[in-house]
Amino acid sequence: MPPLTADRNTPFKATDTLVVPMAANARVYAGALVAANAAGFAVPGSVATTLTYLGRAEQYVDNTGGADGAKTLLVRRGKAFKWANHAADLVTQAELGKTVYIVDDATVAKTNGGNTRSAAGKVVQIESDGVWVE
Repeated sequence: MPPLTADRNTPFKATDTLVVPMAANARVYAGALVAANAAGFAVPGSVATTLTYLGRAEQYVDNTGGADGAKTLLVRRGKAFKWANHAADLVTQAELGKTVYIVDDATVAKTNGGNTRSAAGKVVQIESDGVWVE
C-alpha cells in the first residue's frame, strides 16, 4: 500500500478482551492464567518454555477431546492480574517492574526456573497474598 495522500478510516480492534481458539484437549477455568502455546492456541499456564502470556480467562471452557480450535476462550488482557506467589521462588519487592515467570494457571515465580518457565509479565505490586502482574 502506498503512503497516504488523504485521510483514511483505518480499522481498529479493541484488545482488552480477545476470543482465542483453544488447544486440543485443553481445559481452562474462569480466572486462570492463560497462555498461547507454540502453535498459538490457548492453554492454561504451566511450566514450559514455549508459552506466551495472554492474560486471564473470563470463562470456563473444556476442550477435552476436542481438536485445536474446536472451542474458543474469552481472555481479558491489558490489565494487572493478581497471581499467587510461588513459595519456593518468591517474588519480592526487589522484582518491582521486572519480569516474572509462569508456574501454573494461578502462580508466578521470580525466576525462569533454570530456563524451564515462560515469562508472564512485569510486576506492578507485591502483596502478602499475591503478585500483581501486567
